[in-house]
Amino acid sequence: MLIWLQQKMKIVSLTGVLLVLGGCASTQYAENERDPWQGFNRSMYSFNDTLDQAILKPVAKGYQAITPSPMQSGISNFFANLDDVSIGVNNLLQGKIADAFSDFGRVLVNSTAGILGFFDVASSWGMRKHNEDFGQTLAVWGVNEGPYVVLPFFGPSTMRDTPSIPVDQWLLDPMTHIELSTNQRLAVIAVDKVSLRAELLAIEETVEEISTDKYAFIREAYLDRRNFLIHDGTPPVDDDLYQQLD
Repeated sequence: MLIWLQQKMKIVSLTGVLLVLGGCASTQYAENERDPWQGFNRSMYSFNDTLDQAILKPVAKGYQAITPSPMQSGISNFFANLDDVSIGVNNLLQGKIADAFSDFGRVLVNSTAGILGFFDVASSWGMRKHNEDFGQTLAVWGVNEGPYVVLPFFGPSTMRDTPSIPVDQWLLDPMTHIELSTNQRLAVIAVDKVSLRAELLAIEETVEEISTDKYAFIREAYLDRRNFLIHDGTPPVDDDLYQQLD
């Protein structure tokens, strides 16, 4: 499944490969103008889902079963605190200066009073958590969304969102710039992935209950969420849909 699991890997030559494979997309599925590479994407979805069900999901269930809830919250807060660094930079790049200073303030408060981010003190002080990434920054700069694509290991994305992986989760990730051994770095990444996957267990059950085509459901949920985030919670109204409902 690996919903929204876009994490630390470089994708240098993937774009060219996708352009070639896109022309070979299967025609057995309903056409979707935002998903022209559906045959390839469904194959990648199945690949990711197989790995997830065999490895990540069982580990996440074990983690959830043996880890006390307060510790789970602390671990989630720790990685969210690190994310605020890239969020602040992207707010700067988008011209949202006040939000950027708030993001950097959150990092300062949570890294000190929040004990390295394990406690989200900043939120209790009225410093709101934002959600920005380089994909949203590219959208603000006018870059077109491009086709939907399912990346191996990372899951749902678009051609515009794909660069956010090396930018947000490598270049702007504070852990990248801390001197760690290979084993230590892998351990940090593993904890991050397992913690995130554990948070998605309940959501996955809901998806399975209400959807007969998980791939299509996840695609539409991802694209709608991205549109929501890019427009800061107020996406433009679809005039055609509005007229149909009127």
